[in-house]
Amino acid sequence: MSDSTDAATVDLLVIGAGPTGLACAIEAQRAGFTALLVDKGCLCNSLFHYPANMTFFTTPELLEIGDIPFTSPNQKPNRSEALEYYRKVAEHYKLDVRQYENVERVQGSGGSFTIHTTDRFARTLTHRARKLVVATGYYDLPNYLGIPGEDLSKVKHYYDEPHPFYGLDVVVIGGKNSAAIAALDLWRHGARVTLVHRNAEMHRHVKYWILPDINNRIKNGEVTAYFNSNVTQISEDDVTLSTPEGTVTIPNHFVFALTGYHPDFGFIEQLGVKLDENNDRCPVCDPSTLESNVPGIYLAGVIVAGERTNEIFIENGRFHGQLIAADLREKAADRLVGTR
Repeated sequence: MSDSTDAATVDLLVIGAGPTGLACAIEAQRAGFTALLVDKGCLCNSLFHYPANMTFFTTPELLEIGDIPFTSPNQKPNRSEALEYYRKVAEHYKLDVRQYENVERVQGSGGSFTIHTTDRFARTLTHRARKLVVATGYYDLPNYLGIPGEDLSKVKHYYDEPHPFYGLDVVVIGGKNSAAIAALDLWRHGARVTLVHRNAEMHRHVKYWILPDINNRIKNGEVTAYFNSNVTQISEDDVTLSTPEGTVTIPNHFVFALTGYHPDFGFIEQLGVKLDENNDRCPVCDPSTLESNVPGIYLAGVIVAGERTNEIFIENGRFHGQLIAADLREKAADRLVGTR
């Protein structure tokens, strides 16, 4: 293993190059600071792993960052348009984005951090920064079921596109947007779909144009649904369910366990950031600046809300960079005053 050091110290290193991370780097640069972004995947990695034909439940202007207009012929933009938009924003601001670098550990304290990363070939690299922003989102860490057979290759925690599952028996686990969208898409492209949800009905927050669609498919028997039920075991050729009527075993080729995701709490705690166990594990931070209990480490995006991952989206997380940049400016001004 080789060790490569980026000798230059940047003012701000942002961990996570999604829309919120990009916005943080942009606002820092606009405030006169140098910024570097590091991501273990590609630019906007979470968006890239969304379903190929996904449409946002928002308008283009609510996804804008850096005062760059997001033009779209559609009232609700799709995944492909969003990825193109954020690529153009990164290019416009000449953002320094280090893709496919995973942050392994962070040393130092406010004013002097050393960030150790590894690339795709397990080579180690080192970056230095005065301040840090953690904008890692939550989509990389699925909520596992913890049942026998979940480690089989036929079990997937992300849904992409329907074609590979034509003519096959597919189970979708979950009752929110991702499960409803996947079940409908798979059914419309020829899969035999069974939906399993632990509650009595689909979640009330399913998008308003999706909810009646999935409910009607279930009512018509086009999508088989087991409510108040759980998958208890997955095997090579079938799936076992616990239902109100008892144990049921159904034939199965693939399982989509779309049961949600969670932030990397372990990494946050590794940095010394405290979690409020009485408040849905929300990291401790100043809401006016987003600086955590560790001086010099800021939080941005969905991780600010802890386990309440349905509270912060691109639409409101994109403004976190402005709060952080304002605090960086104020602290820089205070240092200058202190030296007079």
